[in-house]
Amino acid sequence: MIQELSNPSVCMKDPKRVQEILQSMMKAGSNTLQVISDFDRTLTRFAHNGKRCPTCHDILDNSKLISSDCREKLEELRDTYYPIEIDFSRSVEEKLPLMVEWWTKAHELLVEQQIKKDLLATVVHESNAMLREGYQLFFDHLHEHSIPLLIFSAGIGDILEEVIRQARVFHPNVNVFSNYMDFDESGVLRAFKGELIHIYNKREGALLNTGHFQELRTRPNVLLLGDSLGDLTMADGVQDMENILKIGYLNDKVEERKQSYLDAYDIVLLRDETLEVPNAVLLYLTGNK
Repeated sequence: MIQELSNPSVCMKDPKRVQEILQSMMKAGSNTLQVISDFDRTLTRFAHNGKRCPTCHDILDNSKLISSDCREKLEELRDTYYPIEIDFSRSVEEKLPLMVEWWTKAHELLVEQQIKKDLLATVVHESNAMLREGYQLFFDHLHEHSIPLLIFSAGIGDILEEVIRQARVFHPNVNVFSNYMDFDESGVLRAFKGELIHIYNKREGALLNTGHFQELRTRPNVLLLGDSLGDLTMADGVQDMENILKIGYLNDKVEERKQSYLDAYDIVLLRDETLEVPNAVLLYLTGNK
């Protein structure tokens, strides 16, 4: 039905079920569709030419705005907590307080750096941040068909928005829910706004934004994109959902995590640095293929 679903990077536990969801969503029409996506390592690349690409936090952590002492402390935090984040043998309940600990400590360190708002665009420009291949088609096609794109990210909203803006695809249909910096009147970072969003509480973020989902009640069909099992709760605020198709990027530790991803996502993309499959699905659902 969709040629790209036979790509070598594509795995599906139940291809028949995927076909049924796709047919049901296509029949309902693209005006009933919304896309809910993670950002880091989902819309952005995990690696390029054998080298890891930076997340929103990495862009800042590796920049000239951060002292070498602060960078070392942030690296120590990552070395401590990232293995916990991707450890499939631990339960989400066990990971939750540790993720809060990681993000809170990291944000406190960043606030100490007195980061200036007007330097963020330069930092993004000088970084190796890369959206996945095919991003132009993905963002532009959603915009052309007036399909809302909701991005839930445990990253830094200000950096995330700047990455999309510099790629010239920050269209009006894009809404971002993330950790935003709070600057004082002289443009210096003094805190982070609102509730902390980390990898395992996106459900709460989704439910906090039910007012936003309320506006999308006429769009009960969801295409969800993520790269972690924590991303699966991003659509929990959607009311009266009819269909959801979950596409998961499995970027790292593929063999040991493959089964848990196949059990959770409808389509699993193994070490795939492109948006080729999501784009093919979108083209199918909007009748362009």
